[in-house]
Amino acid sequence: MRPIDEMDRETCGNLAGIAFDIDDTVTRHGQLELPAFRAMHELRAGGLRLIAVTGRPLGWVDVLALHWPVDAAVGENGAGWVWRDGEIPREGYFEDLEGRGRYPVTFERVRRRVADALPHVKPAIDQRARRCDLAFDVGETVQLPQPDIDHLVALIEETGARSAVSSVHAHAIPGDWDKARGVVRAARDALGVEIVDELPRWLFIGDSENDSAAFAYFPVSVGVANVERYVPRMRQPPRFVTRLDRGRGFAELASHVLAARRPKRGK
Repeated sequence: MRPIDEMDRETCGNLAGIAFDIDDTVTRHGQLELPAFRAMHELRAGGLRLIAVTGRPLGWVDVLALHWPVDAAVGENGAGWVWRDGEIPREGYFEDLEGRGRYPVTFERVRRRVADALPHVKPAIDQRARRCDLAFDVGETVQLPQPDIDHLVALIEETGARSAVSSVHAHAIPGDWDKARGVVRAARDALGVEIVDELPRWLFIGDSENDSAAFAYFPVSVGVANVERYVPRMRQPPRFVTRLDRGRGFAELASHVLAARRPKRGK
């Protein structure tokens, strides 16, 4: 990983949009940090499209999409997304209604396996707001030891579901989505943009293992400083890393990008 200062002016100037994770990328201890929220407004004012993408529930991204300075918000690691069409909220899903109707059977199978093998592992406190995944608390109200997290992931995958682990949750994912695919589909629905046609013009910033798919997909990828903890477990680390952590790191990225996009002063 290279320091964010090494991201050149041409790359920054060519950007059309930024997709960003939420937990421990713009938040600290679950709270949105002021420098990060200010940076979102500044990036939007600077002409960049913003897409928030999180492992948090789709019930939460309804609020993010309507009240944050973003063009769309993607939830449950890519399972669905919400955006504003004028004053009207719109939503989209990675799978159709029939496909989503099969998820409860998978979730019940996972719950039974986890309850039998790891009875101390509990569902995430935001589970009631989820529509397309089952999440377990590994770092939000408890700090689950890494061997338990590894065991939990193995149990999830043995049921036939996919897994993803963030700084706060381990997810049982019954479909084929991830954060990168969710952002691409959200951009198509909300913005009418085919990211695949302008991939070098989009930047992704995140912090943990469940961001690996996006780090791999987006050629311009950034980790806030606390990503260092997870790099040894990632299939693909980010290309760049900030000096500062969490929301301050996000603000550092925004400052670098916006400064590089300003015209050079004449001599």
